[in-house]
Amino acid sequence: MNTSSEELKKIVRDKYSQIAEQDKDMNAASCCGAGGCSTEVYNIMTDDYSELHGYNADADLGLGCGLPTQFAKIKKGDVVIDLGSGAGNDCFVARHETGETGKVIGVDFTEAMIKKARANAEKLNFNNVEFRFGDIEDMPISDDSADVVVSNCVLNLVPDKQKVIAEISRVLKPGGHFSISDIVLVGQLPEALRKDAEMYAGCVSGAIQKDEYLGFIHEQGFQTITIQKEKPIIIPDDILSKYLTSAELENFKSGTTGIFSITVYAEKPGKKKVNLSEVQNNCTPGGGCC
Repeated sequence: MNTSSEELKKIVRDKYSQIAEQDKDMNAASCCGAGGCSTEVYNIMTDDYSELHGYNADADLGLGCGLPTQFAKIKKGDVVIDLGSGAGNDCFVARHETGETGKVIGVDFTEAMIKKARANAEKLNFNNVEFRFGDIEDMPISDDSADVVVSNCVLNLVPDKQKVIAEISRVLKPGGHFSISDIVLVGQLPEALRKDAEMYAGCVSGAIQKDEYLGFIHEQGFQTITIQKEKPIIIPDDILSKYLTSAELENFKSGTTGIFSITVYAEKPGKKKVNLSEVQNNCTPGGGCC
């Protein structure tokens, strides 16, 4: 049975609404949203944010698969957009980098996450971090308005990935760039994994081939496409056994199929305008730059 784009979006929205509304500790083995996954690992995909400046534990629901803000080359005064901003984790790290002179906008299509993120921002007394309700296939963002776009384990949940990448190009300023962490595949997933709704909400069955993913970015005209980090995702046997027979499990583990987290960087063509606040912040008395 084929599942429509709207049905897939509802699966994701319902799952992430549930995560937003439950106690944080219950997400400990969330596997990027596919709740209560495994006795073998604490969390399969997420990386440790706790050493990054700006990290806020209340905003970290353990739903990512990388550290895109660590690689995003955010400068003071930048406007940063976080796609699928959840409870605000990457937004708050980005806010530390862009400073009080910049702005961070988080976009999420789960109302419960938006509510949670806004509450976290209010507790931190941040007046330059904003959370907007919306679908990243049609962002509530003006053209050419962002210096940097980040996202963490979100595009694999979106049915039309090409449309999101086109939207990223639209909202970035000429010369702007993105750093995005996502789940990609090398080889074909077993059909049971590929079709299962829970695994879609858990970032696995919604993932596409690595070459196809990078191809979409190239086709949109982005330049300097670079994989900043790559790591294999090992799904424990107690998860796989829910979807595969013993024989299928052995074939899967001994085959050439791989599931990976990649963090991808790319730049929008064009000349970036000088950020005046950045220039002013870098001036020294008597240096003649201001």
